[in-house]
Amino acid sequence: MAGSPSKPRALFDDDRTGIIYRTAARIIYEKGFDATSMSEIAEALDLTKPGLYYYVKGKKELLYSIMGFAMDLLDSDVVEPSRQIADPEERLRVIIRLHARLLTHEAGALGILIDEDGGLSDEQREDIVNRKRDYFEFLRRTLEELRESGRLRQVDSTVAAFSLLGMVMWIARWYDSKGRLASETVVQDVTEIALAGMLMPTSAQPSMSLAQAL
Repeated sequence: MAGSPSKPRALFDDDRTGIIYRTAARIIYEKGFDATSMSEIAEALDLTKPGLYYYVKGKKELLYSIMGFAMDLLDSDVVEPSRQIADPEERLRVIIRLHARLLTHEAGALGILIDEDGGLSDEQREDIVNRKRDYFEFLRRTLEELRESGRLRQVDSTVAAFSLLGMVMWIARWYDSKGRLASETVVQDVTEIALAGMLMPTSAQPSMSLAQAL
């Protein structure tokens, strides 16, 4: 479609490309997009600046590609497996668990999604924002299903969805893969804390009617 941003290049179509994008994501995540130069990324990769431009067209395209990859990861590793689960409570548990796990392994690329979209062109930003909104609505609809079944606490589903995303995404800010906490410990604890804040206690949930049971 004319005027639409080009589709981000697959980040791991070869080993060299994977190294470049992971390195760039880490530096941008640590320093911020505006404070990161292409020369700095090239130096970290032991490349000349022209050598780096062989792989990427420019700084905005680099950022857009990393964000596109992050959204691809959310779609393939979180949304698609969760869509297969009919029960909204179990689906919510899986969404939180898979998203948290992904952040303990891909903090650079996913962390950039939080606050670096200002470095994109208008068309690129619109594409990424729309993809974020789709993910948000998937989570919010799951919470609405829980409300309809009487299992969600008395909270607004929009507030709950934003709060859950904020809690999970913040893992990228504090988790250290070289620290004392194992990835699965963090994933398990964050999942249980999040669910405890969203779900009604089991004793307070309405019992299933005969019609529902059948």
